[in-house]
Amino acid sequence: MGNCASAINSFVQRGTRSSPSAAPGMSASRRTSSSATTGKLSTLSTSTFMPSTISGVSVDDDYPDGQILESPDLKIYTFAELKSATRSFRPETVLGEGGFGKVYKGWVDEKTLNPSRSSIGMVVAVKKLNPESVQGMEQWQSEVNFLGRISHPNLVKLLGYCMDDNELLLVYEFMAKGSLENHLFRRGAVYEPLPWSLRLKILIGAARGLAFLHSSERQIIYRDFKASNILLDSHFNAKLSDFGLAKHGPDGEESHVTTRVMGTYGYAAPEYVSTGHLYVKSDVYGFGVVLLEMISGLRALDPSRQNEKVNLVNWAKPLLADRRKLSQVMDSGLEGQYSSKGALLAAQLTLKCLNGDPKSRPSMKEVVEVLEQIESMKSRVRREPRHSGSSLTRRGQGYSPRSDSGSSRNNSRGR
Repeated sequence: MGNCASAINSFVQRGTRSSPSAAPGMSASRRTSSSATTGKLSTLSTSTFMPSTISGVSVDDDYPDGQILESPDLKIYTFAELKSATRSFRPETVLGEGGFGKVYKGWVDEKTLNPSRSSIGMVVAVKKLNPESVQGMEQWQSEVNFLGRISHPNLVKLLGYCMDDNELLLVYEFMAKGSLENHLFRRGAVYEPLPWSLRLKILIGAARGLAFLHSSERQIIYRDFKASNILLDSHFNAKLSDFGLAKHGPDGEESHVTTRVMGTYGYAAPEYVSTGHLYVKSDVYGFGVVLLEMISGLRALDPSRQNEKVNLVNWAKPLLADRRKLSQVMDSGLEGQYSSKGALLAAQLTLKCLNGDPKSRPSMKEVVEVLEQIESMKSRVRREPRHSGSSLTRRGQGYSPRSDSGSSRNNSRGR
């Protein structure tokens, strides 16, 4: 790790805070100054992220709230500062744990982002690398390079980082409602299913975030779209987290990039798993899997189900294609909350996203348009969902990138 830290240190330039001017397979060192507040990573060229034109429409026109910076605008922390912000990384501050390491709740001053000692100020999430993690430096660097330069309402904000001796940490905005996975799959008498209207809101937000990533001149392939990587703020606005596997799309006339297979079983596109060919629309397949999870209420992979239902996509695709059998796929907890036309459109969209040929899948911009069309139908539904804000609050404990549940960790990062 010391050698890795020295390597990345060679291209990190520490200075004053500036204003913005515009990874391992499938899953499976120097002291910084506390006064330094900005790290500019020089490994990515400015032109890589400049706005471009997609299908004749300016990216700025389609995504007025999105921004791509010429250089990262992040606060640099020392390890001692983040130790103070998290109350010495006490167990009670742990929000979750994933392949990268544990995620802790911390507190910083809302204006300066300096650590706050007394559990006051703004809550943040601090992800701390486990020294034994197989993800390590490469994915830490990817997070800083990508999230440090892109801004969109549906992408989690990276606020700062620490590279202090052998310690690698990342500081994010705190997402009060936790992950979509926590809300969608938890069962019990006190938990009501996520209502149809909220599922659509979350899907649209996540789709907009993915569409924005695909809209830059050198498209960004997210590569690990799944329910545990979709985080929710206090108003259930969806934001994509964990950019450790993000990768630039193909150059010029190329249709794909060839890379080592990384991601999560059940969500990764079949062409990517079998050949290592990664397309921008490989992300669309992953979105289709999550869309199927949302309409069915079932996990993509679940060994506890009957043999034919272990793999949700394989079981559900024939049923989605037959409107007479669609009810067998729909989550029974959603009964009465959606129109039959809305459910049919959702099923058709799911099938298109899950098409075996990446060229035949819709763009994420097209996905957003269809989801918005389905959402507009909600006013025609007679019965309102019974979901209350109080029960939702019990379902999420507050979350940040990445604190996957145990089931997700078992299916990801290892091939």
